[in-house]
Amino acid sequence: MSDKGYQVIARRWRPKQFSELVGQDHVVKTLGNAIDLGRIAHAYLFVGPRGTGKTTSARLFAKSLNWEDGPSLEVPEDSEIGQAIMEGRCLDVIEIDGASNNSVEQVRDLRDECQYAPSQCRFKIYVIDEVHMLSQQAFNALLKTLEEPPPHVKFVFATTESHKVLPTIVSRCQRFEFRSIPTDLIVKKLSEICQAEQIETDESALDAIARMAMGGMRDAQSILDQLISFCGKKIGQQDVLEVYGLASPEGIEALLSAIVGGDYDQILSATDQFSEEGIDFYRALLDLSDRIRQAMIEALRGQRQDASPEQLTRMLDALRDGESLVRLGLSEKANFEVTLFRAVEAGRTRSIDHVIRQISKVIPGDSKKKSLIPNNKAVQSDKIVDSASIDESKESTEEKQTPQVSEASKNSELVEDSLGTVEVLPQENSADFSEDPPSEEKTYRRDDLRTIDPEKIEKRVNELPVEIRKVVEEKFKAKYVALEKIDPEILI
Repeated sequence: MSDKGYQVIARRWRPKQFSELVGQDHVVKTLGNAIDLGRIAHAYLFVGPRGTGKTTSARLFAKSLNWEDGPSLEVPEDSEIGQAIMEGRCLDVIEIDGASNNSVEQVRDLRDECQYAPSQCRFKIYVIDEVHMLSQQAFNALLKTLEEPPPHVKFVFATTESHKVLPTIVSRCQRFEFRSIPTDLIVKKLSEICQAEQIETDESALDAIARMAMGGMRDAQSILDQLISFCGKKIGQQDVLEVYGLASPEGIEALLSAIVGGDYDQILSATDQFSEEGIDFYRALLDLSDRIRQAMIEALRGQRQDASPEQLTRMLDALRDGESLVRLGLSEKANFEVTLFRAVEAGRTRSIDHVIRQISKVIPGDSKKKSLIPNNKAVQSDKIVDSASIDESKESTEEKQTPQVSEASKNSELVEDSLGTVEVLPQENSADFSEDPPSEEKTYRRDDLRTIDPEKIEKRVNELPVEIRKVVEEKFKAKYVALEKIDPEILI
């Protein structure tokens, strides 16, 4: 085949029937039913990501409506009108580029032309691609014709940015949402193309191509076309990674392990290796985010024990926040490293809700039957540690070494917020809030705490350090409703 007559894969493998359209079954079913029932609207709006079949569907729909023996969803290959429409030669199917024909004068000419009857087809169909590029004046000039067009005129609009289309236009159209095509369907189609083109590939290479396409069939076919030019008749996964600067699945997995384990040296080493291999850091960040999402699902199903779903969720949030930094920043490598470090720190932190739920366990549900602070929990600086069960024998308990209690731990108190949860706060310049300090064996009841004088609470709160009050009141929006002392032995 000569260079002059060569067509790229994306054009040669463009669907010629609705049955060949991949991943848009809901669109095919709706349009097919409309044709069968004779309920053909005068205006359609096709919305979706690039390369998902919007313009192709508009051509197929025009061919279905104008077939000599139609309308019909499936049109024979030998139909002369059908071939003319698919090749762009039909005078009654007018394709307009909204980006270059966006002035009000051009839309007025279109409005005048559509009054004339079609020359050879049943309907005169206007396909306006990238319709969101029309100016507001052009949209307004089209409104009346779009609402009440001649019976022989149909409009099909296609756009990737539906939010830019005027609501008055959208309300006059039937809207169809074209979805991103799943990776497995793209791989299946690429495999079919490679088999027909006699190209030897492996599934891992096709999977890498499909991931790069991000739901667009045209993008996937263009990438495959380029790889055939680079590799010839045999394409491997390493070829795809090399041409497009992708990180290998093993590299992404190693990076995930380093983030979960907090291994900064491994993160720096992996980043240096990515830089030497010419890896696209932004693409690597997207692949890493996808892998962490999979790890989160594994953790939710109990298949992963090295990190909790909550930790992985915070890591994913940190990576998402760093996407624009990596993509638009001055130094991709430095911003990539900073984003990963933030993900490590996000995984190490614990949400305040989680901490409060743990600390609140020191207050039993039935305060009349149990003491305020059970003896089988020990609160330690930043975590709660299970101690011996209260059912253990007295002899076993006496054999245990008496823990040392720090002065900071002795001067601590619980502040209960409006939701009924508590937080441990250090207590400075401690002053007794009752005339008779409770003994170690005395139990506290919530009913008693509610009767404390509000003025005494306010006075006691004012004695707390300013930093603690600022955090509790401004960040956590807590409300002081009671004050109580804690047995120092539990603050080990």
